[in-house]
Amino acid sequence: MKYFLFFFFSTLSFSQQTTKVDFIKCDAEVAPVFETKSISGKVTYLFKVKEKIDTIAIDAINMTFYDIIINGKLVKYKATDKKLLLFEGFKKGKNILNLRYSATPKQTVYFTGIDNGQQIWTQGQGKYTSHWLPSFDDVNEKVIFNISITFNNKFTAISNGVLNAIDDDGKLKTWKYIMQKPMSSYLAMFAIGKFDSKFEISNSNISLTNYYKPVDEDKYQYTYKDSKTIFDFLEKEIGVKYPWKVYRQVPVEDFLYAGMENTSATIFSQDYVVDESGFNDRNYLNVNAHELAHQWFGDLVTAKSGKHHWLQEGFATYYASLAERKVFGDDYFYNQLFSYANRLKVAAKTDTIPIMNEKASSLSFYQKGAWALHFIRESIGEKKFRKAVKSYLKKYQYKNVETDDFLAEIRKVSDFDTEKFKKVWLEDYKYPANDINFLLTKNGFMRDLLKLQYERKSKLEDKYNLLKVILASDSYSALKVEALYQIRNEPFEKVVELYDLAMKSNDIAIRRFVAQSIEKIPESFKSEFETLLNDKSYETNQAAFITLWKNFPNEKSKYLEIAKNWEGRSDKELRILYLNACMNYADVHELDDKMASINALKALSELIQYTSPNYESSIRQNAFESLLSNYTENKEVLKNLVNATTHHKWQFTKYARDKIRELIKNEKYLNQFKMLLSELSIEEQNQLNKLLGI
Repeated sequence: MKYFLFFFFSTLSFSQQTTKVDFIKCDAEVAPVFETKSISGKVTYLFKVKEKIDTIAIDAINMTFYDIIINGKLVKYKATDKKLLLFEGFKKGKNILNLRYSATPKQTVYFTGIDNGQQIWTQGQGKYTSHWLPSFDDVNEKVIFNISITFNNKFTAISNGVLNAIDDDGKLKTWKYIMQKPMSSYLAMFAIGKFDSKFEISNSNISLTNYYKPVDEDKYQYTYKDSKTIFDFLEKEIGVKYPWKVYRQVPVEDFLYAGMENTSATIFSQDYVVDESGFNDRNYLNVNAHELAHQWFGDLVTAKSGKHHWLQEGFATYYASLAERKVFGDDYFYNQLFSYANRLKVAAKTDTIPIMNEKASSLSFYQKGAWALHFIRESIGEKKFRKAVKSYLKKYQYKNVETDDFLAEIRKVSDFDTEKFKKVWLEDYKYPANDINFLLTKNGFMRDLLKLQYERKSKLEDKYNLLKVILASDSYSALKVEALYQIRNEPFEKVVELYDLAMKSNDIAIRRFVAQSIEKIPESFKSEFETLLNDKSYETNQAAFITLWKNFPNEKSKYLEIAKNWEGRSDKELRILYLNACMNYADVHELDDKMASINALKALSELIQYTSPNYESSIRQNAFESLLSNYTENKEVLKNLVNATTHHKWQFTKYARDKIRELIKNEKYLNQFKMLLSELSIEEQNQLNKLLGI
């Protein structure tokens, strides 16, 4: 009974631990094993006891510990499924803790790919690093992390900080990384894979290293397009030198989000590794700038709690927009702000949680946070805003902050009413329409766009000349897209001249909208519309192919020939579109075209292959979507769908679970899934049994 009382009272003090104990430095040696999806490691912590404390806690999820040594002596300890508890051997002043541990993380470390495509990477967002490294879920405990990774020497391992040394015994290689400044534990990382890299040097002499898979070398220039420009711009705009010695970026497969701003080493999704066409559709530039901005706003200065999370995401979103303004111009910047505003306006009708609440939506933290900063910047002027931001970062570097800390710096440089701002923008969920509308209309393009939107209900004949002038002008593409939006439901013969102007613009965004908005193609416009199949835009190619396929069934063989070598982005969307078209073509022509039937069987086989665990979730989901609409009864497809419920990416597992729930409403498919149970792994059986209610 004595022990349990001790444990109860000791846990009461954990939230106050950072005031009594300061963990200064962590030297960690980490050795992941792909085959067992496990990690073993050694850790040395230097820590200082500032005040008397009974128990010191280190967050450690489901870890096994060996040889806990404090100040050179073995000590007793207690390990729960969440923490390592130390209650003897330490003294007031500096102490050294040595430990060995092992773990099989259920999250935060992800083992993906097969054979030479194997990758291992971390995602510690918020507080999850304690699943692979004994560390601290409390963001207010900042530590200097020096991490070494040992793995197969045919791979490359990346972590935070400067690569100090590499040891190679011929089979295993150890990469030793060191940091000079402290950071919160959630920003610790490692990534392992078959990567090549190229590097640039910033204007301030920071090494910028960009990684990629060898097979993606041709995509490098578009994936990392304008990276150095972004870095140099942000460093100058923020006014504080980049706070870490190096900066790395590495794409990994099946990443859970767009990117993660680990200190000095951003991980981002393989989906953003693109060629020229992919760049024109959805590129990495915004995510690139967003994660880089976090190196100051989040990594250098960290919010004390979720209530102040906007200080990280709002800043990163806003500075990413400013970086895009540098690359794409003012009109692009204001169009982005307009897009944010429209989403916020709609959300405010149902979302009653303000920014300064840890339960606020991502839209609030990111987009409303960015708008709040834009409001301050425009209210006090760019010069004063930069001065305040610089002072804020310098004063609180390597520390934790609250919203009032930032607003205090605003007050030092201006007479801006921060209390009113806080009430309107941060503590009220309502959409500040007057402020936003005023700021938007400071831009000429936005005035033109808003004016044009007022014409949506006007008759075509009343606005025809206006639309014609806009489409023939050199106006920003979003204005022309709005003009096309207003004629999308008009009889084609009445607006053919306007579509001709749009097609002649050679603007990717405008031609893409044409491809996506026209459903019925007149014979007279067919040849012109077919040119969209050659645009440097996969979204344009896809939309044009589908529309032409529907409108001109007698020319399907021609369109199949055009699309036969299409792949698309990393999700193989265009390849899957082609394969699906092959099967559709065979369904119609199987009696008089034996080759079509052969091609259809090959297409079906390839599509089924894409549903397997050998491929990324984006490819698998696209293949499932194609197959489950027509070939639901294929046993292998259904097995792979069940396997998808065990995937680490929550978005993909949700898709798979929802799809199975939909299918088993039909008794035929319910029985098919039941018959599969004996052929599944234990984990797959458990997932399917839950869905079947067994």
